[in-house]
Amino acid sequence: MKKNLGLKKHIHFFLVIYITMKTNHSLVQEIKLSYSPAKFSYEAKKIQCSEDALKVLLPFYNQDTIACQEEFLLLLLNKANMPIGVIPISKGGVSCTVVDVKLVMSIALKSLASSIILSHNHPSCSTEPSEDDKKLTRKIKEACEVMDIKLLDHLIVTPDNRYRSFADMGEL
Repeated sequence: MKKNLGLKKHIHFFLVIYITMKTNHSLVQEIKLSYSPAKFSYEAKKIQCSEDALKVLLPFYNQDTIACQEEFLLLLLNKANMPIGVIPISKGGVSCTVVDVKLVMSIALKSLASSIILSHNHPSCSTEPSEDDKKLTRKIKEACEVMDIKLLDHLIVTPDNRYRSFADMGEL
């Protein structure tokens, strides 16, 4: 487990995005967007299967609360399926967490991700997706299709490190 935890410091959200607003003579402000990726981490490995994604995501779950509080994470990948970063999207209660599809998509777009992997935990230790889990996955998949971003998987993780992959189960 220590090896995975060492990976955490290299795969956090690498992008720095600056948005500056300049007032001009009209009533609307000009917005300038610049993109500055951090240096590439050679410890990051290409994501080729759900197990690879799990190895990247697992250290980002708070082990003190994984058995009592749902958390939703987003793994951002470049065109070569190399991790750009992992970002927490929401933290909820014992049985649910609220995920804003617009927030997920805005982060994917701002980071120039070519693909994403969704992940959340079930404190109940059940790997079975709820109807809300399935509905959210469909909504995000539809939004990704419009933006030309691939939704590669949605992992449900349990406190005992078991998981279910929507992609492996043919549910994407």
